Amino acid sequence: MKLEELIGGAEVQRLLGEGDVDVAGLAYDSGRVEAGSLFFCVVGERADGHDFAPAAIEAGASALVVGRELDLDVPQVVVGDPRAAMAPIAARFWRDPSAELTVAGVTGTNGKTTTAFLLREILESVGTQCGLLGTVGQIVGGVGEVVERTTPEAIELQATLRRMLDHGDRACVMEVSSHALTQHRSDSIRFAAAIFTNLTQDHLDYHGDMEGYFQSKRRLFSSGPGVAVVNVDDEYGRRLREEFDCLTYSAEGRDADLVARDVSLGTGGSDFTAVADEVEATVRTALPGHFNVANAMAAIAAATGLGVGLEEAAAGLAGASPPPGRFEPIDEGQPFTVVVDYAHTPDSLENVLRAARLLTDESVICVFGAGGDRDREKRPKMGRAGAELSDLTIVTSDNPRSEDPDEIVSEVVAGAEGRGAVEAEPNRRQAIALALARAQHGDTVVIAGKGHEQGQEFEQGRKIPFDDREVAREELRRLSDRGWS
Repeated sequence: MKLEELIGGAEVQRLLGEGDVDVAGLAYDSGRVEAGSLFFCVVGERADGHDFAPAAIEAGASALVVGRELDLDVPQVVVGDPRAAMAPIAARFWRDPSAELTVAGVTGTNGKTTTAFLLREILESVGTQCGLLGTVGQIVGGVGEVVERTTPEAIELQATLRRMLDHGDRACVMEVSSHALTQHRSDSIRFAAAIFTNLTQDHLDYHGDMEGYFQSKRRLFSSGPGVAVVNVDDEYGRRLREEFDCLTYSAEGRDADLVARDVSLGTGGSDFTAVADEVEATVRTALPGHFNVANAMAAIAAATGLGVGLEEAAAGLAGASPPPGRFEPIDEGQPFTVVVDYAHTPDSLENVLRAARLLTDESVICVFGAGGDRDREKRPKMGRAGAELSDLTIVTSDNPRSEDPDEIVSEVVAGAEGRGAVEAEPNRRQAIALALARAQHGDTVVIAGKGHEQGQEFEQGRKIPFDDREVAREELRRLSDRGWS
């Protein structure tokens, strides 16, 4: 594709050099440049892409997208923000895939992954082959793939949507993170539906405060999706309802277009009736906890907004199982329950522990930590939630990154003081082993914070293999070898 044709949809300040140069690919990482690439000089937190432009040209880049003119002898597209320019240019390069693909975007603090999985399950059940993009992985043409982040950069995102179409997908459900919205990764996607689950404290290290966090989420709805699906049980959802034309849902009996009634929660899942106007549908899901009723309602509401009948949508959830690392049971024959969950905010930890109470009449033991280089204000709140809702809380390390794990643990423990039995064990494997060794017949052990993740992050980007699910299985087998107490 010619450069001048490719940049037609972007806000270009000026083009330096010839516009008829051929562009064979797109790149923002100089290490991934191939012959004929258009290289985007993206300014990041730690590096400035303009500094890597000479290396990109040496690797074969045919042109640059820059925020400032460089003294280099190649065509340069000058824009206000090279990162923001990636989305419209990538969409045009990959022939605007979301114009042909029904794309549903799910945003919110908690529940994005489960809601996305459930909505895909419904769409597949009515015969729509559906791709998936999210935290635990992506599915293209029915084949699972590993991902590095919840929402990819615009170049990878648009390329993946095109691959979905090429492999027979006719819809895609994707998680849309607040970072992706702020950084323009999801710009130029024609969302057929936008779903808001909830907003609770998280990522304030990046967004500054809850209002900044909310405004990032709001961008998905201000982009003009085909249908806006909003949870009015959440105060920020009610704000969206006041501002946009929304299809609303409630799992708590509030006034909404779709309401859950007669909710019954048990160890085997949840039962409720979904009511829209005069239509009712019985919903049975194997996902436990009231928070999963809300997730199921989000998926049902979005499906109906996309044209699926209420009863068909409800039936589509009958065989749905939770995503990896979302209240995932670990069974090695032990006489107590063990579940692994991704809960890493105060609100999500509370939800998971309340759901865990339904699984036992005995004790609940919880293992969790807090991530380093992230929102520090939530650490004592998580400690308080763990201590108040568990019979024994073991605070450990999560992904400490550049911070001292012991200091993070201390900040979490500070919020739990005087609220229950709390122990500190910074070594995550030892903490999991300790929790399992303390468990008695009928107890429930919750291992929270990392869920599906398969590594633990330390200083300077160092990552070691670590999967809570596998570690729990290994430690349970050791206990089994000695005989259950």
